[in-house]
Amino acid sequence: MKLLAFQVDDIIKSALLEDINYIDVTTDLLVEEGARSTAKYVSKDEGVLCGIDVAMRVFELLDDSVETEVYIHDGERVKKGDIIARITGSTRALLKGERTALNLVQHMSGIATATNKCVQLVKGTKASVADTRKTLPGLRVIQKYAVTVGGGRNHRYNLSDCAMLKDTHLDAYGSMTGAVNALREKMGHTVKIEVEVATLDELKEALGLGVEIIMLDNMSNEDMAQAVKLTDGRALLEASGNVTAETIRGIAETGVDIISIGALTHSVKAFDISMKMEAEDQRQ
Repeated sequence: MKLLAFQVDDIIKSALLEDINYIDVTTDLLVEEGARSTAKYVSKDEGVLCGIDVAMRVFELLDDSVETEVYIHDGERVKKGDIIARITGSTRALLKGERTALNLVQHMSGIATATNKCVQLVKGTKASVADTRKTLPGLRVIQKYAVTVGGGRNHRYNLSDCAMLKDTHLDAYGSMTGAVNALREKMGHTVKIEVEVATLDELKEALGLGVEIIMLDNMSNEDMAQAVKLTDGRALLEASGNVTAETIRGIAETGVDIISIGALTHSVKAFDISMKMEAEDQRQ
């Protein structure tokens, strides 16, 4: 997945408007307008870096003369004490952008690191690790990008990408067979259908309808292994529901194709990175 510049800029500008409003009282009243400084980004954790170019872009938008040096790039591993990047530019810009830039790179690195841990845990099986639509409003593009940087795969980006019949859709419509048939009469030929099932009987019904993807919702490992046998390659099988680092290996060993994890984006721990000023004191 590739981030588009206008998408990144829109996210950053919204964040800066939220944080600065019309003035940074501390910085604007203390720091001379022409003062320049250098700051370094230092890792205080170990994992997979993601979002460093996004963080640097924050400072570029605040100061078009800023100079950045990136030593460790997205997808590369960092350890505690590593210097990730240096930024030289307007002292005011560095101070104003500090929190926004760190929020973004810490969050994205947290997602990439958590994803990579899951990817390593299922290594040697056929299962891939995927995200969900359980993302923070306005941040989906960078969150899904971070999943790919960590070695995971993206589930559908939005509601337009795939017809996905969850239990709520089936309850609202009345039946799985009726819902699938109704969709096929109306949707375009390029759209795939995914159906959520909770039992092996529901799985058999979905298989009979020829849907392309079947989500196994909160099934036991024993039932998922049986589902793999019953499916015999006729559809992709996605395991979902309460997946943790402790359970993911056992799920992968059932033979499912995909393991989707909402926690990769909705409740990941931020990766600890700090910004340290290196320039001489610019106060008058």
